[in-house]
Amino acid sequence: MSEGPKKTKYSATRRLLLKSKLLKKAASMLVAEIEQKKQERERVVKDCFPPLNLPGLSVQELQDLCKELHRKIDVVDEVRYDTEVKVVKNETEVQSLKEKIFGLKGTKRPNLKKVKKTTDDMLGACSDPSKLMKPDFKAKLKTVKKEDEKKEEVTDWRKNVEAMSGMDGRKKMFNAGQ
Repeated sequence: MSEGPKKTKYSATRRLLLKSKLLKKAASMLVAEIEQKKQERERVVKDCFPPLNLPGLSVQELQDLCKELHRKIDVVDEVRYDTEVKVVKNETEVQSLKEKIFGLKGTKRPNLKKVKKTTDDMLGACSDPSKLMKPDFKAKLKTVKKEDEKKEEVTDWRKNVEAMSGMDGRKKMFNAGQ
């Protein structure tokens, strides 16, 4: 039986070395990405908001500049609010979908451990007659005899009343109870 080309296995030290190199590379890439984002943010701020040249402006021009800046701030706040509302709406939708998925899946079954059985155990289980027979649980139970309840004969109720009337009937009832 040919199993195909064998994969080479790395030693523990080689794997540790490769892992450390990967982590160093990932850290350097992360630092570069953060630096790139910072530069992009600064470029966007410079493009959108050129530096203010305040010296030499009159009071009226400064007031107009302030009003313009306030209008821009209002626009940015409206956009920010709209995006926040969209984000909250999407998050609630995602949460409800997650709950639906969980409801459809049900509870998660735990992973069962694999039990290693040798061939002797498996063959022994098949050939051993004591393991093939199912246990008879009823054989071990005690037998209980049921006492038949005393059935009273159905008689005419008038005779019973006449027999129990008076002191003699009460004495019979008292003696029967003991």
